[in-house]
Amino acid sequence: MADQLSPDEKFDLITRNLQEVLGEEKLKQVLQERELKVYWGTATTGKPHVAYFVPMSKIADFLKAGCEVTILFADLHAYLDNMKAPWELLELRVKYYEQVIKAMLESIGVPLEKLKFVKGTDYQLSREYTLDVYRLSSMVTEHDAKKAGAEVVKQVEHPLLSGLLYPGLQALDEEYLKVDAQFGGVDQRKIFTLAEKYLPSLGYAKRAHLMNPMVPGLTGTKMSSSEEESKIDLLDSKEDVKKKLKKAFCEPGNIQNNGVLSFVKHVLFPLRGEFCIKRDAKWGGDKVYTGFEEVEKDFAEETVHPGDLKASVEVALNQLLDPIRKKFESPELRKLTNTAYPNPSKTRKGAKAGGGGGDDDELAPSRLDIRVGKVISVEKHPDADSLYLEKIDVGEAEPRTVVSGLVAYVSQEDLQDRMVLLLCNLKPQKMRGIESQAMLLCASVEGEPRRVEPLDPPEGSSPGERVFVEGYETGKADDRLNPKKKVWEKLQVDLKVSDECVAQWKDKQLMTKLGQITCKTLKGGNIS
Repeated sequence: MADQLSPDEKFDLITRNLQEVLGEEKLKQVLQERELKVYWGTATTGKPHVAYFVPMSKIADFLKAGCEVTILFADLHAYLDNMKAPWELLELRVKYYEQVIKAMLESIGVPLEKLKFVKGTDYQLSREYTLDVYRLSSMVTEHDAKKAGAEVVKQVEHPLLSGLLYPGLQALDEEYLKVDAQFGGVDQRKIFTLAEKYLPSLGYAKRAHLMNPMVPGLTGTKMSSSEEESKIDLLDSKEDVKKKLKKAFCEPGNIQNNGVLSFVKHVLFPLRGEFCIKRDAKWGGDKVYTGFEEVEKDFAEETVHPGDLKASVEVALNQLLDPIRKKFESPELRKLTNTAYPNPSKTRKGAKAGGGGGDDDELAPSRLDIRVGKVISVEKHPDADSLYLEKIDVGEAEPRTVVSGLVAYVSQEDLQDRMVLLLCNLKPQKMRGIESQAMLLCASVEGEPRRVEPLDPPEGSSPGERVFVEGYETGKADDRLNPKKKVWEKLQVDLKVSDECVAQWKDKQLMTKLGQITCKTLKGGNIS
């Protein structure tokens, strides 16, 4: 394709959807003479998320325009930025980034053979580069270094010297990678201007800079690897994608700080050239858009409902994520993921595998006191028609009082005398004036309508029998889960129902001495 494009057409493709370009004339001059050499760097810190599709789609544009593109895995930068990546994990993080970035590029049809992949420490520890760091540090003031990194380097009350070195190293990368331009987010503008100011002082050419807008996260702020609620991870399940999009900020008619709309603009349209809003026939049926402005206009005028926009983005996003998920199903890449990003609780000093019982212990599922119970009575809550008031025998002297929101999903007749599962060591909570002494565990699947089913213990189970996770049989449950530590909330995110309707925690089965915990029909459901 690039062979058929004029220099002006290449320039338009290279700069489309960018927020700002520094050095336009330099770009045009180079394109008149040869193909542009450009690099994009990423510090190998937290796990990449779906906002990374924004630079990936731009890299696709660069390749279509005939550019020579280098991708830098900036491992040394990851360490310098307040040690976001521990030194002992640098190599593993680079391997993870390389695999996941390549999987992203493959999912959007980018030919990898046209890209050059470089690791920062392959050249940043050389004698020449180190001398240039010293030369640059003799010119750059502390004020300029701090200002340059203000939007990129983690800001803390007592900053480390390493964070002041970060912007200078990024400037030097332009020379050592022998490129004409650097591409990045507009949050890196101050680093780019530092490079333009100081590289000529070292006798090196000033480069052009291409800046993407910052795509809002799901909460309406910058999408961040460290802000869980703002992002969708590349390996999130379809259920998690649905759940996070459902919570995303997407106010009717509001086109400002709308991460869902921004994803359509900066990823889906550049990659596909069109976007389909899927909706019920009574609301006008499906509509295919060939330009983002029309989508934005219809959303602003509330012709497009937030629910329809989210559902349509969910379909398109899962199409992008499916090949990445599939690639990371391999045992080798699962192991790489777990070693590059180890569970903090398992590396905590003094943690005991499979243990439980204290706030400082590992987040093991054995800390949950889950028991088989039998519903001995069920009636409507006297002050809330949407709640049941149940008495459940869990093998203690007195049955436990439980308040549950199952009225819309299970009849009183179906609950009466039913064997169920209870989480018994949560702090009791008052619900409409009545204290609930345990939580009845259920599987659920979001949708219209939402579906909920109580979990089923094995046939022949008795009240009070302990439920455990396979491999965690011997751990001791906490007497009471500390609500401030959010132990239940952290463990609950990994409780799922398998495609065989078996309850699992991190792919390990929930069991009693008689066999598996199951549910009747809700394959792939969440457990809570």
